[in-house]
Amino acid sequence: MAVLGLFAAVRAAPGPWQRVACAAAGFRGRCPGKGYAVGRAQSQPTFGFLLDIDGVLVRGHRVIPAALKAFRRLVNAQGKLRVPVVFVTNAGNILQHGKAQELSALLGFKVEPDQVILSHSPMKLFSQYHGKRMIVSGQGPLVENAQILGFKNVVTVDELRMAFPVLDMVDLQRRPKTTPLPRNDFPAIEGVLLLGEPVRWETSLQLIMDVLLSNGNPGTGLATAPYPHLPVLASNMDLLWMAEAKMPRFGHGTFLLCLETIYRKVTGKELRYKGLMGKPSILTYQYAEELIRRQAERRGWAAPIQKLYAVGDNPMSDVYGANLFNQYLKMAKHERAEKLGASGLLKQRPSATQSCASILVCTGVYSPETPGSTEPAQGGEVPFHGHRDFSFSPGLIEASHIVNDVDEAVQLVFHKEGWAL
Repeated sequence: MAVLGLFAAVRAAPGPWQRVACAAAGFRGRCPGKGYAVGRAQSQPTFGFLLDIDGVLVRGHRVIPAALKAFRRLVNAQGKLRVPVVFVTNAGNILQHGKAQELSALLGFKVEPDQVILSHSPMKLFSQYHGKRMIVSGQGPLVENAQILGFKNVVTVDELRMAFPVLDMVDLQRRPKTTPLPRNDFPAIEGVLLLGEPVRWETSLQLIMDVLLSNGNPGTGLATAPYPHLPVLASNMDLLWMAEAKMPRFGHGTFLLCLETIYRKVTGKELRYKGLMGKPSILTYQYAEELIRRQAERRGWAAPIQKLYAVGDNPMSDVYGANLFNQYLKMAKHERAEKLGASGLLKQRPSATQSCASILVCTGVYSPETPGSTEPAQGGEVPFHGHRDFSFSPGLIEASHIVNDVDEAVQLVFHKEGWAL
């Protein structure tokens, strides 16, 4: 499958990838404030923004003040964006239109649902699995999200637990008081859909393992676990994310790490994915690029969007993903994009985008004043917080620019593009 080729290529990092590695500016000790001279106004943008949400625009349910300043620059007197903007988040436990409404209320202008990319949005492209009976893990409007993505036959972890009560044994209060009769009328599960971090990790980990080890028939069990196992699709690889707490919180990437570790410990084999979505996946950036193009087209902006600026707070997802996509764009000029994978899934017109610059802000996961999660310990190496299937390359986590906040990021870009602040 094409997407597997992508992840294999990223993990192995063969010669061509290494040859085009970015010589980026790298991490600096401080995020100095910047002031920019006013440039000339433009009516036809040739660039667009990919904005992360958590740690860039908001912290938990609080808007970051710099975000309001940034959007006063980005929105014109008529309340319309001056340049195309897409919000790219690794969150997934919410509906797309709900996230758009939330952003509209926080930022003070109308955000359309098709300006928001959730971590699982590219799963719409995996139509070969949409008709299969899938167990879905996460929280929030799980079934509705799965149906919006195209999946027609999903079973939640709670539904599976109710069908087979003896599978969930960690919580003593939830253990069945009597042994229920075995069931043989429960249709086999044909795949696993991981949309975001669940609430009861021990339950989800146990039941997903049961599904994989039993080839979709957790009420029976098999003497030998099948391999290759049932198809697994996952979104949001963030190990950590930033909310109101002073230190980062566990993300869905931590849950995936637990599942992968348990599977390998039990079977001696690697858990394999048919698709990994969300930043830093190239497929997510291709999807965002297409939404930027459509947005510009709707606004009647005829000039092609040639540059993307990705603003984020997490070096391991936002910076890594933007730099990886920038490499992809450069390689696509000289080689067939199919060699990198995902183009077979996303059928779009030839790309006009020439570059994707990474801009790291200091209002979220990354903080130059608090070394730790993204900087090396004294005398040590940078800990790699990215997913197992993405190789660690120091150049990929080096941002093109580091600024204090999203307002400085917008000022930086407008200055580079000669736009009025």
